[in-house]
Amino acid sequence: MVIEKRNEIEIKPLYDTESGTWTYLLLDIESKKAILIDPVLEKSERDLSYILSMGYELTATIDTHMHADHITAAGELRDKTGCDSYAPESSGATCANHFLKDGDTIQIGKLRLKTIHTPGHTPCSISLVLNDAYVFTGDTLFVRGCGRTDFQGGSSEALYESITNKLFQLPEETIVFPGHDYKGFVYSTIGEEKKWNPRIANKSLDEFKSIMDNLNLPEPKKIHEAVPANRACGKVV
Repeated sequence: MVIEKRNEIEIKPLYDTESGTWTYLLLDIESKKAILIDPVLEKSERDLSYILSMGYELTATIDTHMHADHITAAGELRDKTGCDSYAPESSGATCANHFLKDGDTIQIGKLRLKTIHTPGHTPCSISLVLNDAYVFTGDTLFVRGCGRTDFQGGSSEALYESITNKLFQLPEETIVFPGHDYKGFVYSTIGEEKKWNPRIANKSLDEFKSIMDNLNLPEPKKIHEAVPANRACGKVV
């Protein structure tokens, strides 16, 4: 939990153990409006009950990319609350209300999110900078890791560019909230990842490509179900 009293906002990380997904609940304290980043279908009841119990209104959901390891709760939450749903431009999620491209901003109360297009894990992947102090990196950058690039149009070259020439150009004190974690980490900073991320810190593009080409990771369990469902905002098709 992060409370920024100066700007009257709160950030609450919510975890899904099955997929290792972090969902982020952003709260504007004055207006009592809330945003969910990367909500998980199986956790939608938990998340919505939590929001309502604190007296907040869910205003928007945002997906950072087309997930292959879980199904988004965007459609279900929109049906239940009337909230807006945001998805990256060219994501294929034609059911979303709004589509985000590089440089777009969302302003809800004192929550100001700026979109950075960070392709590599998928071509449509985005990261979201909150109030120039925090960045939600989806599957682009993890704590001491990064998203894989071996399916869904992934590209090691594009990911290297996104991390080194976009995310690593943010102020070093920027707090990084990753889309996944499998080792118990909640957050990091841009400065930490520039120094100590074993996949990309001080690595050339060729070195990074060699690392990514030899990860030999298994296919996500839900890939064949999740990708088409996420293009339908979480409706299983």
